Amino acid sequence: MKAVRTIVICTLAVAAVLMALFCVQSVTTPIKFEETRATREVAVIKHLVDLRTAQVEYHHQKGVFTASADTLLMFLKTCPKKEVLKEGSLTDKQLEAGLTEHKAVKILDAAKKKALKNSKLSFDDNDALYAYIWENDADVKKNGLQGFRRDTIELNMLESLYKGSYDVNSIDCIVEIPFSNGQRFEMEVNNDYKTSQGIRVPLFEARAPFESYLSDLNKQELVNLIDRETKLDHYAGLKVGDIYAPNNNAGNWE
Repeated sequence: MKAVRTIVICTLAVAAVLMALFCVQSVTTPIKFEETRATREVAVIKHLVDLRTAQVEYHHQKGVFTASADTLLMFLKTCPKKEVLKEGSLTDKQLEAGLTEHKAVKILDAAKKKALKNSKLSFDDNDALYAYIWENDADVKKNGLQGFRRDTIELNMLESLYKGSYDVNSIDCIVEIPFSNGQRFEMEVNNDYKTSQGIRVPLFEARAPFESYLSDLNKQELVNLIDRETKLDHYAGLKVGDIYAPNNNAGNWE
C-alpha cells in the first residue's frame, strides 16, 4: 500500500509541476511572441520606409511606379538624383500678370543659350553667366527676373536619399524582408488609377506578410495573429501604400 501511495503522490506531484509549467508557458509564450514580433517589425518598417523613399523618387523622375525590384535597384545604383537650386521668387504682381515658374525658367534658359552662343562673350562659371543676363537680356529685364535663378544639379542618388546608410554593394538588401531568409517584399503598382475627377494618380504598394518574418516563431500564435487581423479586415502583415485608393503612401502602422 505504501508503494502504491508513494507512486500516486509522485504522479500527482509530477502532474502538478507539468500543469504549472503549462500555465506559465501559456502566459509567457504570447508575451515572448509579441516582444519578438515588435523587435522584428522595427527592422521591417525601416525597409518599407526606405522602399517608399525609392519609389517616390522613381515616380518623381519617371512619372510612374515600378513593381520590379530589379528595376528599382538599377535605378538607385545608376541614376543621379536631380535637385533644383532656387534663388529668388516671383512676386504677386508677376503671378497676376501670368508669369509662372515654368515660363520664368524658359525665359532664363533662352537668355543663357543666347549669351553662350555669342562668341564675343565668355563666362567663368554660372554666377558670371547669370550676372550677365540679369544685366543685359531684354526679356529677363522686361519680366523683372533679375535675381531669379533656377539651376538643376545632379547628386549621388544613394547618398542623397539615404545619407550614407547604403552604398552600391549594400543597397540590394532594401528589397529583402528582414528575418525572412531572403524573401523579397511583394510589390504591386497601379499606374492607371484615376480619381472621381478623372485625374490619373499612380499608386504603389509594398508588403511583408506576417508569415515571411515570423514563420520561425510559435505556430499557434502566428495563426492567431493572422486570424485576428483578417477578421478585422486588416492586411495580415506590414505594408506601405495602397493600389486601390490614394493614401499618401502611408504605412499601415502609421
